[in-house]
Amino acid sequence: MTTLGQRDRRPKALGSLSVLPDETICVLLEYLAPRDIAHLACVSSVMYILCNEEPLWMSLCLRRAKGPLEYKGSWKKTTLHLEGVAQDNDAYRKPLHFDGFNSLYLYKRFYRCNTSLDGFSFDDGNVERRRDISLGEFSKEYDAKKPVLLSGLADSWPASNTWTIDQLSEKYGEVPFRISQRSPNKISMKFKDYISYMKLQRDEDPLYVFDDKFGDAAPELLKDYSVPSLFQEDWFEILDKESRPPYRWLIVGPERSGASWHVDPALTSAWNTLLCGRKRWALYPPGKLPLGVTVHVNEDDGDVSIDTPSSLQWWLDYYPLLADEDKPIECTLLPGETIYVPSGWWHCILNLEPTVAVTQNFVNEENFGFVCLDMAPGYHHKGVCRAGLLALDDGNSEDSENETHNEDDSTLSYSDLTRKEKRTRMNGWSDTEKHKEDANGVSKRYNMWKNGFSYDIDFLASFLDKERDHYNFPWSMGNSVGQREMRAWLSKLWVLKPEMRELIWKGACIALNAEKWLRCLEEVCTFHNLPSVTEEEKLPVGTGSNPVYLLSDYAIKLFVEGGLEQSMYGLGTELEFYDILGRADSPLKKHIPDVLASGILFLEKGSYKVVPWDGKRIPDIISCSNFNFDASMLNSEYPFGIWNKTLREHRNQGKPAPDSFGSLSSHVWPYIITKRCKGKIFAQLRDDLTWNDAQNLASFLGQQLRNLHLLPYPPVTRPELLNVNGVHEELNIPAEWKVFVDALSQKKKDVTGRLENWGNPIPRALMNNIDEYIPDEFFVDLLNVFKDITNGGDEIKPCTWIHSDVMDDNIHMEPYTGDSVDGQHNSWRPSHILDFSDLSIGDPIYDLIPIYLDVFRGDTDLFKKLLESYGLPLIRSRSPENGTTKSTDSTRKKILSPSYRTMCYCILHEENVLGAMFSIWDELRTAESWEQVEQTVWNLLNSY
Repeated sequence: MTTLGQRDRRPKALGSLSVLPDETICVLLEYLAPRDIAHLACVSSVMYILCNEEPLWMSLCLRRAKGPLEYKGSWKKTTLHLEGVAQDNDAYRKPLHFDGFNSLYLYKRFYRCNTSLDGFSFDDGNVERRRDISLGEFSKEYDAKKPVLLSGLADSWPASNTWTIDQLSEKYGEVPFRISQRSPNKISMKFKDYISYMKLQRDEDPLYVFDDKFGDAAPELLKDYSVPSLFQEDWFEILDKESRPPYRWLIVGPERSGASWHVDPALTSAWNTLLCGRKRWALYPPGKLPLGVTVHVNEDDGDVSIDTPSSLQWWLDYYPLLADEDKPIECTLLPGETIYVPSGWWHCILNLEPTVAVTQNFVNEENFGFVCLDMAPGYHHKGVCRAGLLALDDGNSEDSENETHNEDDSTLSYSDLTRKEKRTRMNGWSDTEKHKEDANGVSKRYNMWKNGFSYDIDFLASFLDKERDHYNFPWSMGNSVGQREMRAWLSKLWVLKPEMRELIWKGACIALNAEKWLRCLEEVCTFHNLPSVTEEEKLPVGTGSNPVYLLSDYAIKLFVEGGLEQSMYGLGTELEFYDILGRADSPLKKHIPDVLASGILFLEKGSYKVVPWDGKRIPDIISCSNFNFDASMLNSEYPFGIWNKTLREHRNQGKPAPDSFGSLSSHVWPYIITKRCKGKIFAQLRDDLTWNDAQNLASFLGQQLRNLHLLPYPPVTRPELLNVNGVHEELNIPAEWKVFVDALSQKKKDVTGRLENWGNPIPRALMNNIDEYIPDEFFVDLLNVFKDITNGGDEIKPCTWIHSDVMDDNIHMEPYTGDSVDGQHNSWRPSHILDFSDLSIGDPIYDLIPIYLDVFRGDTDLFKKLLESYGLPLIRSRSPENGTTKSTDSTRKKILSPSYRTMCYCILHEENVLGAMFSIWDELRTAESWEQVEQTVWNLLNSY
């Protein structure tokens, strides 16, 4: 409130903006650039105050920071330093002070920034404490059931004596560590600079070291502690380093820092050991949403986001509002103690003083089902896991107030609960749980919500959308692992843990809908008189986008990704390609698995049926649909071949592809049976290959790419593709080039949004510079270099088949003896390239992208070997005609540059290619131009 006699300067100082609360204005200011903030500070006294708030400059700074950050004593000074603004004359920049303006919002934030926790009220806690607990006791009483505070697990660790703030600073002062993620950028600070920040800062929610790569930055730290015997089992260990999700963190933070309310990723369990300082912990059981926290689950891909106050804000503003029976389970963690957090438990941590800790997440037998559940597509089950039955929509009718339910029923659906009962679950525990006490009088609140909600895998799995599976629904970017990694993980578990197959199968049925695909497989085997599926063979293999099964001498692939229409075009294109490959008698034919059969599987009146299909007609089950087959398609030799597929993609460019087969999509699946290749896919062998093996692989891929790119393809016959949109009809170029370039042009229209949705660590300066690097004229210029040489043009480069997906799971290797003296297998050589369902027609350079980034992981020596073996020119040039202007020469030279063309294809790619590039080359995260990225990654092509 403004004191008596003082005028309130807010209305005049803010003008029309005075109708907005201070909080809203502060949020809006964060969208401005630093220089705009500086200009706005000159507008009025109140705007000056708001524009000089440290939390604002902290947000601005973290959004712009690149590389190791050095704190300059205030966030405004640090930001100006990053902006290159000289700050020599501080004497002329003394802050101004104004009376007549008071803000409760700013005052509460100021209080949180400057409050001390020395006298912070905390109790001894009510988390059970144990010492010298056996593995059997832990598994029986606590694992995946309830938290426990354990003493003595770190007594023998060197870290118990050496992990203090001063000792770590002395030994690792020059080492940069990752900082808690408050911005899209990956922020790091040298440890000495971070300690300086710790001592100087007065932030409301201070930055803290939260580094999952500390073992790479300082390997010696890994020798200072060991995983306690109670937590040794971790089923994620079987994944290689690149595929394994983050699982261990070094945590260093000052007083007032901490982690706000969250559930650990993928519903994993965790242990956290404190080495110095004190941490206050609060925990709620699964499904009990903490006061002030909101859970959002995206209905399309199941991505989970959580709105929550900072840890300190929650304890200051929300905790006092809780009735005693609604307060969380609490404890204060002391040096040397370890807390165990089970799967799905909400927890919030506040550092009461400077602390150092180490934590790890893990998957074991007890929480495996929950982890699989969190990977499953859909959104209902993810909301229920975190917010209980409150996550479900209210589907009750008006008379639901009169409904009753059995108090002992632990599997009630949400619709069985009355509105009153829902409110009970929103505001606290049920009355029957409030008063349960143990012998010491400590409230026993672990089993809340048993009336209607149960953190039981069978109960939670009942909320799965059975029509969804990972093969044909969007994948959440927030999932701890990718789709390919998840499938590889389950496949490896199936092989390496045969004694746990009953549990693994249950998890696969939850995550992959494996039981459904097994029924489909068995029907195909029966129709073609193939051997029965054995126990070892019933889980899909590999990491591809469709279920693939290996049975004795056969490989069976069900086409399901993207729905029925996309699957029909995928198989149809592949069958057309095989036909051309055979007629051309290409050497590539020896390195593609033999096709033994193909067909359509469908579900009719509760039973499965199979009809053969060779791609040369429209199957009856499809022709009976409401799909409008035009004359061109009906007259095509392969109605679902490459150009009809291209037309479909062209029509759907830039928007989600509808499935025109409607209800058929949920119960019709094309399939193909090929001869099984002996050996293993490259993804399984990457770490076992010798350098000589890797070079042989590079040569093999170069040779087979050449064979693929020399193969003829069908002429364009679809009239819609002869005059595609967005290209200049007067350009005398082949129709296939117009189709290819027009597709690129369409991808350019939403490229920024697509890149942002992927969450790549691309510097903002690069994101803002895409239009300059790939101007709209690029596509016309690109067409110009493809003019037909026979009609006066000066450049020709033929289109080719493009595999577009030669990655580590589509390359097959076979064992061979090599130079072995005893004739024993001691090496691997490439034998086959797999999966041609994603074929397209266009620039062969496109095929280099997945090989260099995924197969070679940026290894230039292997890339050179491939190019040498490829042997075809990437560009065929002729001297420009007389009279060509210098500007045209310059444009043509740029377009003809293989590195530039490839970089443009990477930016416009339908897959997250840039994410792979920025993960391989860390220096790209500080790149200031796309030209710099281009030269770093693709310059090798220019000297080919």
